[in-house]
Amino acid sequence: QVRLVESGGGSVQAGGSLRVSCAASGITASSYCMGWFRQSPGKEREGVVTVQSGTMTNYADSAKGRFTVSHDNAKNTLYLQMNSLKPEDTAMYYCAATPFCLVRGIPSIRVGDFPYWGQGTQVTVSS
Repeated sequence: QVRLVESGGGSVQAGGSLRVSCAASGITASSYCMGWFRQSPGKEREGVVTVQSGTMTNYADSAKGRFTVSHDNAKNTLYLQMNSLKPEDTAMYYCAATPFCLVRGIPSIRVGDFPYWGQGTQVTVSS
């Protein structure tokens, strides 16, 4: 049974940093396609970054240059380091997984391609 548990969310001022974590069980996260998605009130869930087998990444334009995804294989945990946070980054952040997500060599960042989801962790950025 696949289980994804996010943690590390919180409140931070604009320009600050935060790292959220996703502890996986039932799968080997570094062998799967893992992703971070987010959803703000009244908006659709959107992809932030996906990573296939711990190597191939696909960042949304909003995340490029500010966010970094990484794995801790020993802990079977996925991280999202978020720097230079903006108020528009305020959202519930979700971890997701699927066995394989490459589309023409690039990890998919589409919500519908991911069957396994965590419960989310709230990130609030104040101005």
